[in-house]
Amino acid sequence: MRKISLFILLFFSLHFSAQVLSEIQKLESLCKVWGFLKYYHPHAAKGDFDWDKQLVEKIDELDNIRDKNQLNELYFNWISSLGKVDECKKCSKENKGKTYFSRNFDLSWINNRHIFTEKVSSQLVFIQNNRNLGSNHYLGTGGKKVYFRNENSYGSKFTSKNTVLLELFRYWNFVEYFFPYKYQTDQNWNDVLTEMVPKFLKVDNDENYHLALAELVTKTDDSHAFLYSPLINANLYGRRKVPVEYAYAEGKLVVTKILENKFSEEIPLKTGDVIYDINGRTIPQMVNSFGKFVPASNSWGKIAKVKSLFLFSNHDSITLKIERGGQNLAVTAKTYLLKDITREKPAVQQKWQFLDPDKKTGYVNMGIIEKGDLDDMYRDLKSAASIIFDLRNYPKQTIFPLSRMLLPEKSIYYQFNFPETDYLSKFYSAKNSIGRKNPDYYKGNVVVLVDENTQSQAETTTMMFKQHPKAKVIGSNTSGANGDIIRFKIADLDTCFTGLGAYYPDGKETQRIGIIPDIIIKPTVKGIQEGKDEVLERALYYIKTGF
Repeated sequence: MRKISLFILLFFSLHFSAQVLSEIQKLESLCKVWGFLKYYHPHAAKGDFDWDKQLVEKIDELDNIRDKNQLNELYFNWISSLGKVDECKKCSKENKGKTYFSRNFDLSWINNRHIFTEKVSSQLVFIQNNRNLGSNHYLGTGGKKVYFRNENSYGSKFTSKNTVLLELFRYWNFVEYFFPYKYQTDQNWNDVLTEMVPKFLKVDNDENYHLALAELVTKTDDSHAFLYSPLINANLYGRRKVPVEYAYAEGKLVVTKILENKFSEEIPLKTGDVIYDINGRTIPQMVNSFGKFVPASNSWGKIAKVKSLFLFSNHDSITLKIERGGQNLAVTAKTYLLKDITREKPAVQQKWQFLDPDKKTGYVNMGIIEKGDLDDMYRDLKSAASIIFDLRNYPKQTIFPLSRMLLPEKSIYYQFNFPETDYLSKFYSAKNSIGRKNPDYYKGNVVVLVDENTQSQAETTTMMFKQHPKAKVIGSNTSGANGDIIRFKIADLDTCFTGLGAYYPDGKETQRIGIIPDIIIKPTVKGIQEGKDEVLERALYYIKTGF
């Protein structure tokens, strides 16, 4: 009996020491090691190997790996085969001219003893401390920005498990080393990998391949991010649409315009109708459904990006529940192909104007005014007691000339975090100034209108306006996606994410939060039905009363 007990104890001891690993654990570790070596190992980073081929070979080899010891033998031999890494004396020298931002940097997985032996961890740590410096085969730089290069395309169609995993691993490492807000995602980026590996392993056709990629991109929680997939647009959202325009308020849709169709058919909707249910789902439920595949920095940014999809379908009609004249009604609205919907040419908007006959209040549409217009605009409006700058849109690179006209002096208006290309996943901070010494600056009120459509350059421009001594921001929280973007392809589909971190001068965050207005006001159902611009009306009330 004693011999049997000793045998059982020995068996379990040997079994435990072997540490059997799951397929997910093996693939997770491979993703991290492959990405780390791609950017840090001097020979891999210089492009001495077909790095995608290296990954595919290792994925196949994992099929024969059962435990920790076998996995680490594979990694040790692989790393050793890449060539000798010379000692890097420059790598240990701190750049005293830079202020580093470390919250995004995390290579702690290297020392995970559940996965890696001390021998392999030591290899990886040595590479970290003697990493590639200077040029990188997979990374280009333009000023302080980076872009990806020399990445192979394998098309957007599902072909094999290995290709699907390669694209997952490629994207995961893009975010790991180059996304400045990785530390802010709802889900820890390591946990994203744990969740997405099984989903990518289940991919077996083009559509669920694209959906898995879209869900992955959405995990960045970044309103700059997107995945352009015609397949998703056609199959998930639909090619047909109810021919109306609408606005969103209070969790509902308000019909603002009925569009003509080529068949001259009437539809059962009227201007002012309030839609609160689409095919049995409330508007918030629609947001949650589409939101799984649409990245956004926050809830209001999610709504801004998905609301245009609500009345699309691949069916001939959509069932709607609406409020009209105090009554709740159920209607069935026919859908049309976009080519069969007649759209009127939008009315020509004025770039700037006075809002009152006394010419005391000027208004500037920041979405259409251009640099070449600014001198004429300012000559016309500088005598006004107040100028309203409407930034519920995307401006046209007017921030710097406007700052020289409006601000009294040069001031720090933003802090940016730039990628440290000699120590990837680290960022360094630099404060940015704007304006100039200007005794003739604009002395009146500067009122800025913002909402969830105020994103990126529009948010930066808002921060410039805030440097004015009589600035007031009115509206609702901005998008919360600021900093220049990195555009690239994943599985041959266009995508991007934010590439620079953007913060207030004191380091306070704007990403995912947005710029918080001084006076908060949002459109209401009643206001939209009455054709009011409640944000603009609130600005005029502030100008009149000071409150």
